[in-house]
Amino acid sequence: MSLLQVIKNSALAFPDKIFIVCEKEKRTFSGFYKRVKKLGSGLDSLGIKKGDKVAVLLHNCAEYVEIYFAAISRGAVIVPVNTFLKTEEVAFILNDCGVKAIFTSSDFSAIAGSIDRQAAPSLESIVSIDSIKGLDYVKYSGLFGAELEPVDAGSDDIAAILYTSGTTGHPKGAMLSHKNLISDVENSIGIIDITHRDVFMCFLPMFHSFSFMANVMVPLYCGCRLVILKSIQPFTKVIKNMLLQRVSVFVAIPQVFILMAEKHIPFFVLLFNSIRICISGGASIPVESIKKFEVKFRKPLVEGYGLSEASPICALNPLNGRRVPGSIGPAINNVAIVIRDDGGKEMPDGSTGELTVKGDNVMKGYYNNPEATAEALKDGWLYTGDIGKKDSDGYVYILDRKKDMIIVNGMNVYPREVEEILYKNPAVAEACVVGEKDELHGEIPVAVLVLKEGFSADEHAFRKFCREHIANYKVPHRIEFWKELPKNSTGKVLKKDIRDMIEERKQRA
Repeated sequence: MSLLQVIKNSALAFPDKIFIVCEKEKRTFSGFYKRVKKLGSGLDSLGIKKGDKVAVLLHNCAEYVEIYFAAISRGAVIVPVNTFLKTEEVAFILNDCGVKAIFTSSDFSAIAGSIDRQAAPSLESIVSIDSIKGLDYVKYSGLFGAELEPVDAGSDDIAAILYTSGTTGHPKGAMLSHKNLISDVENSIGIIDITHRDVFMCFLPMFHSFSFMANVMVPLYCGCRLVILKSIQPFTKVIKNMLLQRVSVFVAIPQVFILMAEKHIPFFVLLFNSIRICISGGASIPVESIKKFEVKFRKPLVEGYGLSEASPICALNPLNGRRVPGSIGPAINNVAIVIRDDGGKEMPDGSTGELTVKGDNVMKGYYNNPEATAEALKDGWLYTGDIGKKDSDGYVYILDRKKDMIIVNGMNVYPREVEEILYKNPAVAEACVVGEKDELHGEIPVAVLVLKEGFSADEHAFRKFCREHIANYKVPHRIEFWKELPKNSTGKVLKKDIRDMIEERKQRA
């Protein structure tokens, strides 16, 4: 089955039901399918053929979803572009996979106008959904023609290329097939009991795999309403739409739930919201924050786990049944998670090692990068680079990224374990623990904290607090207090940047 069949099925099952609500615009399921086919006609006029790459550089909007599936309707491969990237970074992606057309808007006029065609020689068309002064572009509204029947696509054909964040070196493009994406939806929805009565709201950026899968793919497959907001700012708009649109499934990143757990929320929001389940993904969420959120809102907050290379969802705490704060839950249906040592040997329950994943959701490989593909995919298993363990019931616990592990005098220190302890301190708003090179110990753990308003920075007190809960070798040798932590576009703390900043300052000293 292809993604276009998913759209067609929903259009037949729920023809007059509203699918998309975005500002004052509304699209029914049948109306959305028709617009996809009409826009497909315009892509055909641009010369887009099966296998061509079509990029989208837009903030959240109804057009984003139309473009995504219109490209796929022509057998093309969609390439979502991170909206936080600079011109040079965007040009790299366009050139790396040979993008033929890019859809954008005046929000990105500086990038669209400064892309050097020599840096992206395959780029033939720039399409804008609104007016961009001083740029030769194709009008989005002018691309809608007669409905054009979709090009046949096989389940193993590439549907999308998702570029990783590129925290080290250039980003890599994970190739995801129709089967990858559809299976991830089908294997996830039963765990949280999604039905056509649910209402979703997408305010996380659509270029991110977790956001698009959870907030667009799932409601499209299940016949749910989707409320689209341009961004998370202002957050009052998120709250307003949550109430007015009767949102029932609230998907966000940890920072959103941490904020909601700590900040004052009007009583009527707590009393009258229609949310039945909250889902956190994109990064780990402290156990203390989960507990605070659930006590305050009296709604279940389930944590899941995934990565772009796996479409992205791999594990999820069940809505009904045993939920374990601090665990990412068991593997989703028809997906296997195995913990392995450095030699690739499967480890017994309770042992620590690298998470490996196998299932129909695992990517076909990295585009034009056989070396990276061979490193990530071995015997059908995806080596995630995440360190964790699994209990006898199959519940998985993420300890850290493999590259973030700190080795102190030959002893492994997992930063997340230390961070969880620091989050238990009522003064801590954000915590990050990284390793610093040390001649005597090999490495030492260094904690970087952002404190809540009204609390004072007392390194001695924090170290004493840690010693009461964890072994001495895990206690941070030094604690720094910053005003904020560097984060990427989805709110994930950039530990590499923190390590680099600490090391650079050390070198200067």
